[in-house]
Amino acid sequence: MERFDYAIIGSGPAGYVSAIRAAQLGLKTVLIEKDAALGGTCLNVGCIPSKALLESSEHVEAAQKKFVEHGITVGAVKIDIDQMMNRKTAVVKNLTDGIAMLMKKNKVTVLQGRGRLKGPGVVEVESKDGRQTVEADAICLAMGSEPVELPFMKFDGKRIISSTEALALPKVPKEMVVIGGGAIGLEMGSVWARLGSKVTVIEMMPQITPFADKAMAKTLQRALEGQGLEFMLQTKVTGAEVQKTQVKVTIENKDGKPGEVKGDVVLVAVGRRPYSRDCGLEEAGVKMERGQVVIDDHFRTNLKGVYAIGDLVRGPMLAHKGEEEGIAVAEIIAGRPGHVNYDAIPNVVYTHPELASVGITEEEAKEKGFKPKTGKFLFRGLARIQTMGESEGMVKVVTDAETDRILGATIVGPRASELIGELTLAMEFRASSEDVARTTHAHPTLSEVVKEACLAVDGRAIHG
Repeated sequence: MERFDYAIIGSGPAGYVSAIRAAQLGLKTVLIEKDAALGGTCLNVGCIPSKALLESSEHVEAAQKKFVEHGITVGAVKIDIDQMMNRKTAVVKNLTDGIAMLMKKNKVTVLQGRGRLKGPGVVEVESKDGRQTVEADAICLAMGSEPVELPFMKFDGKRIISSTEALALPKVPKEMVVIGGGAIGLEMGSVWARLGSKVTVIEMMPQITPFADKAMAKTLQRALEGQGLEFMLQTKVTGAEVQKTQVKVTIENKDGKPGEVKGDVVLVAVGRRPYSRDCGLEEAGVKMERGQVVIDDHFRTNLKGVYAIGDLVRGPMLAHKGEEEGIAVAEIIAGRPGHVNYDAIPNVVYTHPELASVGITEEEAKEKGFKPKTGKFLFRGLARIQTMGESEGMVKVVTDAETDRILGATIVGPRASELIGELTLAMEFRASSEDVARTTHAHPTLSEVVKEACLAVDGRAIHG
């Protein structure tokens, strides 16, 4: 039996990043993963493969619709789904192999097998070669999450699918029904719509991306409708019947009126839930509420020396949130201060245009007792956006009217996922809109839209 300073169950972004940071701090660390490849859902069947397909499908759309504007003439565009999937697989393998190399570089022991918590300080690892016991002074639970399955629409992997199968469809469906207007549903719906599928998105809430600013969500919806996606908001799914070649989905609108929608495949993207099955948590006595592991402000569970991070615990299920928690836990275990600023965690929907947000919305600011003041700027006012042949999108910055401190921001537009970083940094350092507005931004760049929005807080936008 080998003893470690630190043992982590789960090698997703939260787990493997925590392992690296712990090793950097001199802790003897072991990383336990049940699947053959490291990286968890994010790298294997989530963030990375979805972005690879989004990128490929954007190239298809550009070749079909945009090249001609640039004086580039191409013949009929043919889509090779097999090659597209092969490229996606290669990208994933390159990155998962890279994590394995990072484990070796940092001298982290990797055990392949299902880890089960047996109590404080003890993990049992079951692999094809049998079972072994690992002892550690500190243990971190980082098993991630899994797709939520509707009780009346069980996943069959062919007609009723989760995001995992949506990343590997063998051909473009003629019609796709997406249940859920969040990031996963919109991203995968966008991929297959660009490749030729008629996509209908059904969402129970009055808006897509329910976490986002209402007006900005509407801006994104209009852009996606322009790309052919259809939306049925405030609509409840009541059942589904798998037929010979299609699935009939029964629905009910906000007035209680029934209806139906048909699709070759139905992607259920209504959220994810913590993955804690067969991990020994209940048997070990770990306190849980609504499927989540209960932790204190230092990521400690009710069991001594047992911590939990990432999708298992409270907060948004985002890879980068898990990474920051993983670093914080490693530093706490090593005797250093570890902290995550949950007020400055960006959230991104990787459609085109993208939607990226950080902090709170104008509505939330009012609910929290602030007197919000906002600044808005349309992308079309930028010189750089014109050279790119883009025009859609806007930035909205929310500040405290009394102090001018930035409380939140939302961006809908090209490369919003990159632009949100500046506003996240501003919030981390408790900057004001004036601080950002006074910062010199290179011209011509997309980043000028952030400066202009901050200038607009005080009615000083230059180009709009």
